[in-house]
Amino acid sequence: ELPPSEFMQVADSTWLVLSVISNGREPPGCQATGVTKIARSVIAPLAEHNVSVLMLSTYQTDFILVRERDLPVVIHTLAGEFDIYREESGECVPVTCDDVSNGFLKPKLAASPTLHPVQSPQTRFCVLTVAPDTLPAIATMLIDVLFYSHSPPREAGASSQDLDSITFFSFSLIEGYISIVMDAETQKRFPSDLLLTSSTGELWRMVRIGGQPLGFDECGIVAQIAEPLAAADISAYYISTFNFDHALVPEEGIAEVIQLLQQRQDSGR
Repeated sequence: ELPPSEFMQVADSTWLVLSVISNGREPPGCQATGVTKIARSVIAPLAEHNVSVLMLSTYQTDFILVRERDLPVVIHTLAGEFDIYREESGECVPVTCDDVSNGFLKPKLAASPTLHPVQSPQTRFCVLTVAPDTLPAIATMLIDVLFYSHSPPREAGASSQDLDSITFFSFSLIEGYISIVMDAETQKRFPSDLLLTSSTGELWRMVRIGGQPLGFDECGIVAQIAEPLAAADISAYYISTFNFDHALVPEEGIAEVIQLLQQRQDSGR
């Protein structure tokens, strides 16, 4: 419904949403949540079969977006591990490989993906939700933060040395559930009794992936972060955007995360 505009850039692909629902098959003692929980079972296999994904973590759950034209490859890749359903008129209908076999080409295994640089700003973030009926009480503040309170953008090629802080605010509304990511300073502007977070109230640090805007045809970017963190049983909240990818990890684990990702970078050279 948005009018065409020279100021709006739209990716060529149409994307479909995968929602991964646990059925209790995780091995005992598996504590990782977020993107690392599905790193081995979903993200890594899709990367190996040359499927590009966009990842969107929310307060409630995680979603994987895949290009519509890649759906046959996605289903053939994941059918051995998952029961796959499509939603039709609110009902879940089982999907089999035969349903998408028409015109299916066997996926080509991807070449070794490019290991993108990672940057870790000093900004501390909060992951929050808000009850939909209280949204009007913070609507004016949300609009101000989303559209009018940004500091001047940094150059896309800024190095990790001068990336002391980062302007980042994420608001998602999915099937009535609201999820917000904001920095700790911005949170102070909102009424504390309306924004809800986990009982531990942890703060998060960010790892931004890519020294320059990423393309939509490349695969393995999410896996670059998710796999080493999953191996170390570290939770991560992951948000893909038009230009960059961002992983949020618990603040107390940021040093270990940077070390793990640096080791992966070094081993890939």
